[in-house]
Amino acid sequence: MDLIDKKYLDKPFWGVPNMTIWLQKDLDYKINKKRIERLYKLMGLQAIGPKPNTSKPSKEHKIFPYLLRGLNIERPNQVWAADITYIPMNKGYMYVMAIIDIYSRYIVGWSVSNTMDAQWCSKVLEEAIERYGKPEIINTDQGSQFTSDLFIETVTSKDIQFSMDGKGRAIDNIFIERLWRTLKYQHVYLNPANDGIELYRGLFNWFNEYNNERRHQSLNYETPESVFFSSKPPHEKVRAA
Repeated sequence: MDLIDKKYLDKPFWGVPNMTIWLQKDLDYKINKKRIERLYKLMGLQAIGPKPNTSKPSKEHKIFPYLLRGLNIERPNQVWAADITYIPMNKGYMYVMAIIDIYSRYIVGWSVSNTMDAQWCSKVLEEAIERYGKPEIINTDQGSQFTSDLFIETVTSKDIQFSMDGKGRAIDNIFIERLWRTLKYQHVYLNPANDGIELYRGLFNWFNEYNNERRHQSLNYETPESVFFSSKPPHEKVRAA
């Protein structure tokens, strides 16, 4: 799973067949396609890019349209993006959910869990809203946690517009995908945690530094915190893909 995670960051367009061949041929792993399929599902991964329309979303889960295409994002709390990623540790793994304000890049909420479920996701969103106010739009992928009745109710009951990526299109949520890449290469892979407590402490420090100290070129070298809480625009409008 750790090898898949690292390779997927570099090759997000790789599906199960390419990943299986790479593990078998290049790394000499005795592993079959069905095993990789199970691990992809467990890790919440899917290859990005267009695919044949060979499957349709479950009728039990409601899918919302993608609302960000061509949208000018020009203020804090206009658009939030939420996602979950797999985090490897020295022994075992956990998941991290984060919510980012796209305009300022400010992380308004995050949490660690050993399972991916809708109740956890809803709680992270509710805590972020309680602390910072609600966004006009929230964007997620089509993962089962976000298409669940519980999470949808959490969003729509607060009069927030729900936007969802096209299936298999990580580029629709590019800002938080970049966050995961930065987090993993600059912290997680360099400082593998021994347990959940150590992981939480490391992430707490990293997210705090990211929000309050890291100066982004795209923010005219301001910090996400200063942009999120400032009424003066530091940069041109963000235009979503």
